[in-house]
Amino acid sequence: MKTQFYTATSLDGFIATEDDSLEWLFSLGELGDSSYPEFIAEVGALAMGSATYEWMLRNAEKVAEEAGEPWPYTQPTWIFSSRKLPSIDGANIRFVSGDVKEVHQEMRQAADNKNIWIVGGGDLAGQFYDAGLLDELIVQIGSVTLGKGKPLFPRAALSPVLQLISVRQMGSSMVELRYDITRKI
Repeated sequence: MKTQFYTATSLDGFIATEDDSLEWLFSLGELGDSSYPEFIAEVGALAMGSATYEWMLRNAEKVAEEAGEPWPYTQPTWIFSSRKLPSIDGANIRFVSGDVKEVHQEMRQAADNKNIWIVGGGDLAGQFYDAGLLDELIVQIGSVTLGKGKPLFPRAALSPVLQLISVRQMGSSMVELRYDITRKI
């Protein structure tokens, strides 16, 4: 069982535009051509920040077009937010705030020996990293630059913390890098 930050980033290191848009990502390839189908099959629980969740709410039609439905996850999902947000009918969603450490054990139990996916954003993944709970970083780098936006991982993680374990080209516009995260002893 791993806690993984699986995400896509622009070549210049942004996971979303300044206004939290993920539109730039959809032109880079098909979901089925990526590692996503194998990845999601091993996921038992998800953690998502409020900006990612709100983008999904605002873009439910686009999400449904890409994924087949407005809420594409069957796994229980924890939405980290300090604000009250609307729920999605039929989605297994829990709204939480505060320290990720306090929620992680509940997520592990719900995942039932499968992995936990930190969906987004970079700061939420950073909070799991800061708490010593992040095991793997899986980054798909797209052949685009955004100039500015929401950073991939706004933390210092210096070598040898990140150990590159694989590189995979995905078509002509994406590459995937997988890193194990070595815990500080």
